[in-house]
Amino acid sequence: MSTDFILPDIGEGIVECEIVEWQVKEGDSVQEDQVVVEVMTDKAVVEIPAKFDGTVTKLYYAKGDIAKVGEPLFAIDAEGGNPPATAESEPQPAAPADSKPEEIRTTSASNGAATDFILPDIGEGIVECEIVEWLVQEGDAIAEDQVVVEVMTDKAVVEIPAKSDGTVGKLYYAKGEIAKVGEPLFAIVEAGSVADDSATAEVPSANSAASSSASAPAVASTARPAGGEFAAPQPAAEGKVLASPAVRRRAREANIDLTQVQGTGKKGRILKEDLDNSASVSATSSSAASAPQASKAPVAGGTRTEPVRGVRAAMARQMAESVRTIPHFTYAEEFDLTDLRIMHAKLKAQYAEQGVRLTLMPFFIKAMSLALSEFPIMNAQLNDDATEITYFDDHNIGMAVATKVGLMVPNIKQVQNKSLLEVAEEVNRLTAAAREGKVAQADMKGGTITISNIGVVGGTVTTPIINKPEAAIVALGKVQTLPRFAADGSVVGRDMMVASWSGDHRIIDGATIANFNKRWQQFLEDPMQMLTVMR
Repeated sequence: MSTDFILPDIGEGIVECEIVEWQVKEGDSVQEDQVVVEVMTDKAVVEIPAKFDGTVTKLYYAKGDIAKVGEPLFAIDAEGGNPPATAESEPQPAAPADSKPEEIRTTSASNGAATDFILPDIGEGIVECEIVEWLVQEGDAIAEDQVVVEVMTDKAVVEIPAKSDGTVGKLYYAKGEIAKVGEPLFAIVEAGSVADDSATAEVPSANSAASSSASAPAVASTARPAGGEFAAPQPAAEGKVLASPAVRRRAREANIDLTQVQGTGKKGRILKEDLDNSASVSATSSSAASAPQASKAPVAGGTRTEPVRGVRAAMARQMAESVRTIPHFTYAEEFDLTDLRIMHAKLKAQYAEQGVRLTLMPFFIKAMSLALSEFPIMNAQLNDDATEITYFDDHNIGMAVATKVGLMVPNIKQVQNKSLLEVAEEVNRLTAAAREGKVAQADMKGGTITISNIGVVGGTVTTPIINKPEAAIVALGKVQTLPRFAADGSVVGRDMMVASWSGDHRIIDGATIANFNKRWQQFLEDPMQMLTVMR
C-alpha cells in the first residue's frame, strides 16, 4: 500500500520550499532515514529522509518546483505491504498519475465546504502535541500564513499557520488538549466560498479519525459548530501581510495592526525593526501607560495545579531514567582562566567588527574536542544491558540551554572537524533557536557528551545529571576574580572557575575523568597550546 509522505513544518514561518535535488527515482528502493530529497527554504537547504524501508512509487514535484508544507511530497510503498506503526503521519492513498497533490486534500470540500486542516508531521518521532494557545476563534477571518495555533511537543513550541485566506469553521481541540499528527486540527471555509449543506459530512472524532484514515483520506470533511450552522464568513484581509510568526506574535502583544506597518524586508516582509519604527508602538505604549491600574487585594493560601507536558515532561522522564539506570560519580576541579579571558577579549573585539559574536563557550567546546581525541572512552556510550561499548568518531558536543519551555540540549555536530569560528557560529545559532523553543530535531539527536553552564545564573559547583545515553557531563561555574599566590609569593587576582563533572561509573573511573579533565584544563589555561594543536 502506497503512503504519502506529507511535507512537514521545516522552520518558523516557512510554508513552502523549492525542490533542489531528488536523491531517488520512482521505483527505487529506500531505507529508513535515507535522504530522499533536498529542499531549499529562504533560510537553508534541508534534507528530507524516508521514515521506513520501501519503494518510491511517486514523486509529486520536479526539480525546481515549489512544494507546500502539509501537502504530499512523495509516495512510498512500505516493505511488507504496510508502513510501521511508528510512522509519523497517517497513510494517505497514492494520488492518480494525473492528479496534483492539492486535490488529495480538497476533493470532499468542493462547492465551498469547510476543509479540514490536517495536523502535519511536526518532527521526527512526534505523533502528538499539546494545544498551547488558539490565536483565532470560530468565525474569525484569517489570511494565508497567519498563525492559527501554537502547539507544544516534547521538543519545542511550533506555530501552525493557515494555508489560505478564509474563515475558521471549527476548532477541534480546546487549549491544553492533545492533538494527533494526521488528524484534523481545525476547519476553514476558503474566502469567497459559501458552505454547501449537501457536502456536509460527519466530523471525525479524535478517537475515530485514526481508524477511518486507513480506508479513506482523513482530510477535507465539513464541520459545524455547536449551533449547527457556520458563522457568516468574514471577508479576508485585503492583500497579504508578509511576516514571520515571531513578528506576528510581537505585533499581537503590542496591539499593532500589521496592515498599517510598512515592511522593509524582502518582498515587503515586515521585520521586527519595522514594528519598532511603527507609530503604532508609541501610541500603544502611551495608552497603556495612561490606563488606570486595577488594585488587587492580597490572596493567601491559594494553590495552582497544572499538568507537566511537552519539553518539561520529556526532561522529567529523561532525568529520572538517567539517575535510575546510571551509577553517577562526581568530580570537580578549579580552572585558572585568566589567560584565556585575555585572549578572548582581543578576539571578541576583532570579530565583532566582522559581525561574529564570540563567547567563551566555543573555546570550552573546541578544547573538549581536542581532549576527547586523546580519551575516546569519554565519547563512548554503554548499552542498556552493559554488554557493549560504542565509541564515536564524531564529537557531537551538547549545550544545555534553559528555555521558556524547559531544558533543551542541542548539540554541535563533528566539532573535531570545525574551526573555532565555525563552532562559534553553531553556538549562536543553536542558542537562539533553543531560547525560542524551536530547535530542529536533527540538532537534538546524536549527542555524545554535554556541557552545562550554571555560571550564567551565578552558580559555582553542582552535581549535574548525565544526559543518557551519554557517559559524562560537565557543568561550568561562574568565573570569579579570586586572590591566589604567584610564583614569587605575592598575592594576585586570578579569574577562577570550577568545572563539575558527573560520569558513568560503569565505564569511566575516577582516574580517567581526572586525567581527561587535566588535559582539557591545560588547553583552556594555556590557550596558545590549544591553538597550536587545532586542525
